[in-house]
Amino acid sequence: MSSNPVKWLCCQLGAREHYAIPRALFRLGALGRLVTDAWVPPSSFLAKLSGSRLAERFHNELRDAPVIAFNSSLVLFEALAHSRRLAEWPKVMARNCWFQRKVVSFLRSQLSTLNYQPILLSYSYTALEPFRHAKSRGWKTVLMQIDPGPEEERIVAEEAARVPELAGDWQPAPEQYWVSWRKECDLADRIVVNSKWSQEGLIRSGVATEKLSVIPLAYEPPGLGGQKSELGVARLYPDRFTNERPLRVLFLGQVNLRKGIARLLDAARILRNEPVEFWIVGPMQVTNATTIGRDERVKWCGPVTRSQAAEKFRAADVFLLPTLSDGFAITQLEAQAHGLPIMASRFCGRVVESGRNGILLEEPSAACIAAAIRDCIADPSRLQILAAASRVGNEFTIDALAQRLQELGAML
Repeated sequence: MSSNPVKWLCCQLGAREHYAIPRALFRLGALGRLVTDAWVPPSSFLAKLSGSRLAERFHNELRDAPVIAFNSSLVLFEALAHSRRLAEWPKVMARNCWFQRKVVSFLRSQLSTLNYQPILLSYSYTALEPFRHAKSRGWKTVLMQIDPGPEEERIVAEEAARVPELAGDWQPAPEQYWVSWRKECDLADRIVVNSKWSQEGLIRSGVATEKLSVIPLAYEPPGLGGQKSELGVARLYPDRFTNERPLRVLFLGQVNLRKGIARLLDAARILRNEPVEFWIVGPMQVTNATTIGRDERVKWCGPVTRSQAAEKFRAADVFLLPTLSDGFAITQLEAQAHGLPIMASRFCGRVVESGRNGILLEEPSAACIAAAIRDCIADPSRLQILAAASRVGNEFTIDALAQRLQELGAML
């Protein structure tokens, strides 16, 4: 091992987790490079384009960090993919391959000589070619596994078979997707998962237990510059919920089968005569949902910006996460940052302490969801108590993530 200092090369497609890992590494002084698909400072041309989806591809804490991005190439890729009318999976596979090629090209051209010992960190499904390059150079590799892998797909396939009217043209990933992923796992010196649930899923898929480390996600409200704080204010609940002031249940995330949207709609039907309102916020990824869920108590809000999402968190009474499978679900921490109690399934990162800061569903079934909501309707003071304890714990801060990454690096 070289006596040079250790730094991390962080390869990240998209703005996953609000750039928590590169932020944590940057605070440690251990970020060699953030290599990402798009980086759009507020003063840039792309940021000023009206309606640009790339406007949020930036984090102020990383304004002075060493960031490499491929903005022009990404815009060209997306334009070509659109013109070719690529279906969902072909587009995902093509984008993943494009990003890996760009990363490897950069590594070859710019990092032929380094004054530090690199650890290459890359997220699952975009790591194979970067890992191959890293191994050819004798570097250590860390795979950030975003989900429970093939086990999650099995769960979603079962749900699609159960509710074909919502599944539409849902398709499992191509075989090559999983072939490449298994090669990523083989090349990884360490595989980081964000929850015990993901760890169990990977072990069931044959990943060696000794390769796995559980490191939860981290979240801090924007603009704090490393200062721990909360966005939430004291919440006030009515003495009783009525049709004029119903219980406001927020679902925020991808509106798909994996997130439990079919179970939520079934619960809404059970509760159709109760004083409750469901706010469904996020991009629609199922078919016929607005028809099947045609109820004045179900509000379809569509995708929103981060600032609009914050408004929904502030205005809601409880956050509902009936997920069938999630690598972690960072929306739980976002809800807590706003002092919002959470009603969640067990199939994600363990954030909820049932009865203290939220409610853990025994299972993400319509009956369990409806029963938990009825309990809240019957006793609004319970939500007041849960809200008072709903805060982002110290174990979910960026600084805690930095410490865990530092410990992981020392093990490699």
